Amino acid sequence: MPKLAGVNHEQAVRALQKAGFWVARQGKHIVMTDGVRIVTIPRANPINAYTMGGIIRDAGLSVEEFKELLK
Repeated sequence: MPKLAGVNHEQAVRALQKAGFWVARQGKHIVMTDGVRIVTIPRANPINAYTMGGIIRDAGLSVEEFKELLK
């Protein structure tokens, strides 16, 4: 799977909100859901590339779709 490096956790949250996710709870990690899937985003700047790839996969998105949502 292609990885996506250098993504700030706040950028990731905004991109997932555009994809229909909302914040379920926050703490050391941000937990987001779309009613079906649940993704956990660490508060890291930047998020590790392997971790970001897993978050994108768990959200049911492709890397290309996620890159479009970052714009």
